[in-house]
Amino acid sequence: MLFDTDILIWFQRKNARAAQCIDAAPRRCISVLTYMELLQCPQSKEQQQLARDFLSEFNFTILPMTENIGHRASIYIEDYSSATGMRAGDALIAATAIEHNLELLTGNRRHFKAIPGLKLKIFKP
Repeated sequence: MLFDTDILIWFQRKNARAAQCIDAAPRRCISVLTYMELLQCPQSKEQQQLARDFLSEFNFTILPMTENIGHRASIYIEDYSSATGMRAGDALIAATAIEHNLELLTGNRRHFKAIPGLKLKIFKP
């Protein structure tokens, strides 16, 4: 399963449903974009290390950006951004899920629902 950034933020806020989703996933993945978003929020190097420790403790795989993911994301922006409000980050996350044939867990249905072939699981805190 590919986790959108919002799920990890809910987990950090001690949301029990987010914790259950993470615990239940046999394979935990995030895009490199989500990884960067997690590292830019902390106020110190120590807080950044806590984020890295969390990802390591729960065996998250960080999936890199590839040429195919970038190309697919640019098509999503062209096709869906005006209708759904999809931003570049969401397009990259969706493209990562499609490229790796992973279900995407997110609380943001609106930005992802139009993408054909995307396996979407909606999180409700």
